[in-house]
Amino acid sequence: MPTVVVLDVSLSMARPITSPDGETMTRLQLAVQGINNLLDYFSLYSKLEFVALVTFSSIYEVISPFTRDFDLLKSKISQLEEQDKSCLEPVLQYINSLVLGEWGSATPCQVILITDGSVNDEVITFSQSNSPLPFSFPGKLLVVALAPPDSPLTTLHYLIELAGGEGSVIIPENPLTVTSIQNVFHKLAEENYTSFSGTLKCGNLDCKVILSPAPVPYTKVSDFVCETYSLSGVLEICGFIELVHVGSPAAVSRHLVLPHPGAQPPPQPAIKMEIDSDDETHDEGKTPSFCVLLHGSLKVENMAAMCQVGKNWYGVLYSWADSKKKSNLMLTLLEPSVNSVSWLGNFNYLGVPEDPEHPNPEEAFPVRPAEKRSYSQNCVVWIRQAGLQSDIQKILRHARKLPDKTQHFYKELNRVRRAAISLGFMSLLDGLAAILERECTLLPGGAHPDCALQLTHAAGVLRKPYSRDPKYNVLPMRTKFTDGD
Repeated sequence: MPTVVVLDVSLSMARPITSPDGETMTRLQLAVQGINNLLDYFSLYSKLEFVALVTFSSIYEVISPFTRDFDLLKSKISQLEEQDKSCLEPVLQYINSLVLGEWGSATPCQVILITDGSVNDEVITFSQSNSPLPFSFPGKLLVVALAPPDSPLTTLHYLIELAGGEGSVIIPENPLTVTSIQNVFHKLAEENYTSFSGTLKCGNLDCKVILSPAPVPYTKVSDFVCETYSLSGVLEICGFIELVHVGSPAAVSRHLVLPHPGAQPPPQPAIKMEIDSDDETHDEGKTPSFCVLLHGSLKVENMAAMCQVGKNWYGVLYSWADSKKKSNLMLTLLEPSVNSVSWLGNFNYLGVPEDPEHPNPEEAFPVRPAEKRSYSQNCVVWIRQAGLQSDIQKILRHARKLPDKTQHFYKELNRVRRAAISLGFMSLLDGLAAILERECTLLPGGAHPDCALQLTHAAGVLRKPYSRDPKYNVLPMRTKFTDGD
């Protein structure tokens, strides 16, 4: 989930604070310590998090767009200085455009506002016609107030109400010190950025994995029932299926599956043997991992794994590549149901073939319908004028190459004619006949004689009443050129 960190750098952030041990720091320096603590958490537990940093006073300044380079953010934060008065509305307006331009209106995004609580009452005077709140994207606003624990902060609470009430105002529980601020940001990170940790299991094989981004509970609303589904701690693989059979079903969410960094391989039995001191070093790249094994197998075999993630809730594990050189293990969560993929049927009835060595071709999966689907035909679509114009130009291109393109010319002519009859576009037939007659008069002197004959013949047939029958096909005119004489 992308994050935008908005830091107040107004003059009020320059007020000094003396800690119990006698050390004096400004509120801006405390905020920098807290942001560094948050970035340290991301580098350990949320390495895929995108973070943008924006500061504001009377104007806003983009310190860094969305990035995963947390060290670069730390270096830029350390160079910040206090400026003039605070003005909140312009920076909130910019956050809307920043997130919409980078992620769109469907991606949830966290906005963390760090201030000393001295934001003026301009929040109450936000223009209703062009108010920056609520945000134009899903997400919530988290306000970290560098203020004493007993501060009222009425304006900041009103700001959360304007944002939709999804966020909260966070105040240190103890007097302002480096430790109390670090605790605030660590608590914020644990509550909002904790990855889902579970066990991926297949028979006797299992390993600890994390899902990024963390899945949220899904609420399914039907006519008379409203149920909320949550992922269990075990992602159990039920079976494997070819990727082409899964297709692209409707999904609730998609997540990256990564081995848990704290997962350790099972202890191996001790073997008494002499080893060199160089072999005693532990190579993490050679540590056995079921997650890596599964990913490699699905990628090579071009298959997917159906797994159960909760009660009546299933997902699909598969290998997904964002480039030619790098691929990842992905989990697509389907809608909670045993029939969430209609062409697969009930998941409870899926199983292995009875005789996999001698499969019955009549029972091949998936079962092909006897009738030919309409969308498999070479259909004609005329939504815009350019589509109709393109089809007529294709007919004329073949007409200029007669008699070599005689079969192609009549094939395209009949295709357009049947489409016009199906749509009731009868005037197109008369117009097409007129175009063919005009094309006949514009033929160059060196044109083949059969070209004029076929164009005149096709234009005449299009004007006949029997050509309005969709089952009728306009056939080429038999001439001495077509007979091979």
